[in-house]
Amino acid sequence: MIFCVEDDSAIRDLMIYTLNTTGFEAAGFEDGIAFWEAMKQQEPELVLLDIMLPGEDGISILKKMRSRAEFRNIPVIMATAKGTEYDKVTGLDMGADDYLAKPFGMMEMVARIKAVLRRTGKKEDLKVLRIGSLELNTDEHSVFADGESVNLTLKEFDLLNLFMNHPGRVFTREQLLAQVWAADFTGETRTVDVHIGTLRMKLGNCGEYLETVRGVGYRMAGKG
Repeated sequence: MIFCVEDDSAIRDLMIYTLNTTGFEAAGFEDGIAFWEAMKQQEPELVLLDIMLPGEDGISILKKMRSRAEFRNIPVIMATAKGTEYDKVTGLDMGADDYLAKPFGMMEMVARIKAVLRRTGKKEDLKVLRIGSLELNTDEHSVFADGESVNLTLKEFDLLNLFMNHPGRVFTREQLLAQVWAADFTGETRTVDVHIGTLRMKLGNCGEYLETVRGVGYRMAGKG
């Protein structure tokens, strides 16, 4: 997941659209308040952070991220106004991984993101996930259970991907809705139970790895 913090809605929407069509998941936020709320729910792979924001500016947000252990290693690309050398140098000195000078092209943005993810090793670690006889490949968007290919919907795949990235961690229904459905969700938490049910059925024997934690939510058993 890529977080885009940009107050211009037209630019933000274009960034998110481009990332979604080039193989990334992305979410956008107009200011620091919305960004920090999202960070409570999900840790992104990378943050695209505009310096000029209403309220808390990008430099302040970056400083906070680098001062907190749980966010310190998340890659950050700063977006700076063209020609503002001071902002660029300040951002890099504060721990930004790269910068984009506005106005920037969308393909340049994607190239910079891929380069930073390669450099930080974030993307490589997530390519193939294995738990017991269950395997998920994020690059190929494929799932195999007991050696058999499993056809999943996008939300089922995203759910499984989340669980397999955090074996043993319990997720509440509300957390699953926030991380998998996000802005697309308009219903009730019951939709989580329905998707878990169909996911277990499709995974066959491997469906047992998805455990119900009564009164809390669900988790993926750590089968190693």
